[in-house]
Amino acid sequence: MMKLTSTLKYAALAILFAFASCADDDSVIITPEGETPNPDPVNLAPEVEVYEATKIHNNLTLAVNAGKDFAFLLDKTGQKVHEFTFDESLGNDFEILPNGKLLGIFKDPNAQINFGGHGGIVKIMNLNGDVEWEYSLSNSDFILHHDVEMLPNGNVLLLVWERILEADAAAQGSTNPGDIYPETLMEIDINTNSIVWQWRSYDHIIQDDDAALPNYGIVADNPHKINVNYNPIANGDLMHANGFDYDSNKDVIYLSVNFYSEVWVIDHSTTTAEAATGAGGNYGKGGDLVYRFGNPRAYDNMMGEVRGDRNHYPNLLENGVQGEGNMLLYVNGFAAGFSTVYELEMPTTFSLTPNTDNEPNVVWSYVNTDIFSSKISGAERLANGNTLICEGDFGFWEVTPEKEVVWRYNGGEGSFFWRAYDYEVDDPILASFGL
Repeated sequence: MMKLTSTLKYAALAILFAFASCADDDSVIITPEGETPNPDPVNLAPEVEVYEATKIHNNLTLAVNAGKDFAFLLDKTGQKVHEFTFDESLGNDFEILPNGKLLGIFKDPNAQINFGGHGGIVKIMNLNGDVEWEYSLSNSDFILHHDVEMLPNGNVLLLVWERILEADAAAQGSTNPGDIYPETLMEIDINTNSIVWQWRSYDHIIQDDDAALPNYGIVADNPHKINVNYNPIANGDLMHANGFDYDSNKDVIYLSVNFYSEVWVIDHSTTTAEAATGAGGNYGKGGDLVYRFGNPRAYDNMMGEVRGDRNHYPNLLENGVQGEGNMLLYVNGFAAGFSTVYELEMPTTFSLTPNTDNEPNVVWSYVNTDIFSSKISGAERLANGNTLICEGDFGFWEVTPEKEVVWRYNGGEGSFFWRAYDYEVDDPILASFGL
């Protein structure tokens, strides 16, 4: 059972804001040096380190705690206006759906596959915390992990680690020392709990290590295929995909693949049978990659810049926000030692050609050497054109298109935020929570 508690109501906040003054409290407005302080002081929580009232977007932030048993809605003054608590730990995604229901992925406490970000259970809950739908997949061969999304057709899209035994993988050309756990996508009909569509990365591998084994080919000549031996790793978690986004206009799925430092584009218009092959679907490639970007070296392409050094949350910009049709990508930046947020122009027509610069154009980026999270994290575009950045092991930043920091929230020691989702203060679905 999930318990919901409102820790602060907006009616009370409105009164508080109306009567707050520097004379009777310790309110602090932080402004850049040389600028006039904001005229109407407000009570800021100590976690708020930067607050520019005239430049921030007055939205609510859903702070999703990776691997923890709670999440909360946060306003820009740092007040937790609503809190969600759960019986199980998140593993990792949780969001408020447009219909006001709650969708989350949770950890199976008895999981046999337990890489970072493992889950095993996905739930849809109502406002009272009652579970209206639940789906579990957690055994020695499969486990749900990281991300979950409800598709426009009402089905739920899930990310799955699938175990392939070492002997079977080796027979297909894998050089990995042990069992491997490549990525699978499953679409579940919540009315029947049946798998209505599936894509397996393992159906689209290539290797150039042994010509006598299946899947042999020149990696550089086959950019639509996945080099199964790009990243051998002792525990078998070769790819460690961590998030996806669905593009309803193009009917494709963008999948962030952390250990390949790439985003893969997968044709969702295929049937499951076509998705297991290299033919069919709107793009004629079946389940082969329609497009990929971030790390051309992953398919032995020496052309194009490597920008995807580990990455999270391929967030397609939609619903009329600035840059609609582009993608925000949080690049964790292992090599650089700092993280970068890129806004990338998605091509109108997907093209993936050998020995060619296939990388998308950079429309906007934000670099701040104070921002570095080696795991989790993400970015959202706000209605006023600002960008909300979740630095997973710190907190949240809001920056303007001109790259001015106008809000910063320090979650404190031990912070581990999966993502930050944006909700408008007047969003009707929040009224259900008493906000």
